[in-house]
Amino acid sequence: MGKKLIGNGIIESSRMILPEFRDAYLNEMREQERRGKPVLDEQEFQLIENILLESFHECTTVTLTVFNPFDDEVLRGVVTIIDKPNRKIKFVRSEEDYSWIQIEEIINASI
Repeated sequence: MGKKLIGNGIIESSRMILPEFRDAYLNEMREQERRGKPVLDEQEFQLIENILLESFHECTTVTLTVFNPFDDEVLRGVVTIIDKPNRKIKFVRSEEDYSWIQIEEIINASI
């Protein structure tokens, strides 16, 4: 109790933060962790497209790394549909689990 009355102790012990300010602060800290998308050269992009086509034609399992501003996603599955006009692929991980992925978001592919 004695410390609270010495110097600036009364003010220091009564600090509080509103939940709205806390959430805004945490959101700002998260935004500072955001990364930029890596730029792929033409050879890397061709390699990724060739692997996607091979998976589509031969139903082989591939591993894709999909860009995310905070943490990249590594997915393993088979390409079942290639939507050329929209530049998307349907990527099936299991019988019930699939997702549509933009081809531009893929930063790495391997068999």
